[in-house]
Amino acid sequence: MTTHVAPYSPVPQRRGRCLFLPNPVKEAVFFLLEAFLLDWFWLALVVKLAASAGIVVTASFLVERSAPFLGAMIATLPISAGPAYVFLALDHGPSFIGESSLASLSVNAATILFLTLYARIAPRHGVVFSLCACYALWIACTFAITQSSPPLPTVLILNLAAFTLGFIALRHATRESAAARKPKPRWWDVPARALAVMVIVITVLVVGEVLGPRAAGIAALMPVVLTSLAIILHPRIGGAATSVVFAHSLPGMVGFALALLVLHLSVVPLGSAAALTLALVTCLVWNGMLILERRWKMR
Repeated sequence: MTTHVAPYSPVPQRRGRCLFLPNPVKEAVFFLLEAFLLDWFWLALVVKLAASAGIVVTASFLVERSAPFLGAMIATLPISAGPAYVFLALDHGPSFIGESSLASLSVNAATILFLTLYARIAPRHGVVFSLCACYALWIACTFAITQSSPPLPTVLILNLAAFTLGFIALRHATRESAAARKPKPRWWDVPARALAVMVIVITVLVVGEVLGPRAAGIAALMPVVLTSLAIILHPRIGGAATSVVFAHSLPGMVGFALALLVLHLSVVPLGSAAALTLALVTCLVWNGMLILERRWKMR
């Protein structure tokens, strides 16, 4: 039996309404698909960015539509650092996460000072000046802390000192009431929030691959949530009302610091998944206790 083979024709063939592309075009299309769509690195990165952006955008909407105290409790959950650590854990082992969490805990002291300074100066200054001043302080403190590579006892002392200073500086701020202006929706709000967190996630992943665990831990603790809240809330509800939200965030930061400590101590013996779960539970339980305490005092 002989098999009839149709002669090759350079003219694209039609099947129904589908036009088959010439070989060079098909090869180019398949190359692009293989390089960008079928590469698991790019697919994973897209999923990571989408998940992180969705979490932060949703949380920021909840914050600006809640009372200052409840909004602060939402803002101090690990809605930015949490996804970053989950993705680091997918790519690295427990020892890497342990080193990163120690670096994050040390930088947390600088973040506490960032929060405290913003709460103090926001009622009298605009968002640009306030953020520039806070980032100058955060960068200076982070540089000084990371240059010394402090051990865990020193890191705990640094956090204790930062919290003490913050609670003293903001001891009357949470009692102040400020009339918030009614927010006006702007088209760029959601894209700006999503872009901010995407930049942080990419920075953490790239820094973790290139510079190692300590640099990744520092990048994960960049105050992206506080910055996005300041950019969104300050122009919309005013500096005084934003200051109250930041002041209420300070007690919640205690739970965040405890979560980092739990993560650092438990990740090597228990593994990344269990340690990250314990850290999240620590944050949720702490903030839940703060909410219950506030409701009990208001009775």
